Amino acid sequence: MGCEDPGAYAEDGEGPVREVRVRSFLLDRVCVSNARFAAFVDDTGYRTDAEQAGTAFVFAGFLPADFPPTRGVAAAPWWREVPGADWRHPEGPWSDLDGRAEHPVVQVSWHDAQSFCAWAGLRLPTEAEWEYAARGGLSQQRFPWGNQLTPNGEHRMNVFQGRFPDRDTGKDGYTGTAPVDAFPPNEFGLHNMTGNVWEWTADRWSVTWHRTASPVDPQGPPDGDERVLRGGSYLCHASYCWRYRTSARMGSTPDSPTGNVGFRCARTAGS
Repeated sequence: MGCEDPGAYAEDGEGPVREVRVRSFLLDRVCVSNARFAAFVDDTGYRTDAEQAGTAFVFAGFLPADFPPTRGVAAAPWWREVPGADWRHPEGPWSDLDGRAEHPVVQVSWHDAQSFCAWAGLRLPTEAEWEYAARGGLSQQRFPWGNQLTPNGEHRMNVFQGRFPDRDTGKDGYTGTAPVDAFPPNEFGLHNMTGNVWEWTADRWSVTWHRTASPVDPQGPPDGDERVLRGGSYLCHASYCWRYRTSARMGSTPDSPTGNVGFRCARTAGS
């Protein structure tokens, strides 16, 4: 587990490379889709954090040219706060889910993902489980299929091509999210473990905890304000966010929904 690639981000705590053992578990082969999340909402009447707040963050490239100035993110000004953005309206109140039933649900917080898992009788994977699954049986490879981003010129995941943040050429076939099973699976049968949308995990964020954590079924620290996201998204670009790799990681507060974050569920084997 982990990475010491010279191009990786030391501040993310990907290293050191270490041996970790996880007990048997099952993981959804795809992220939770809009259709699957809608079934949960229809059954429970659940309202997401974004719906309760009445606002969420949207990539500026999806906004109309005449969209009024709103609050941005200081370190990432391409994110803009959009009133009325939520899982049903990922880019704002003028958007909808037409044609995206089998795309990953986005604008969902860690709390929302936890609530879905509880309803489904499942759970979020630990960070160690997620990385084991993403690697698909390979050792110390950057991507779920190997070290080459586009082997033989073939796109294997949905990330940003072109000049970020101004122009996504969509050479991989998509600008924005792709269907949950859009690209071939890894050797474990799992689709889109890198790219498309970041995925919530169960663990709290730390860049040092893993250095002393148990090597067997490790979990994040008992305290902390953020949770771990894995996998990168359709907005990742090598010029600023080379995090569409099996070892890459990021932290975010559990009440933060954005347009490039989703989740998939896990279950302990035999449970």
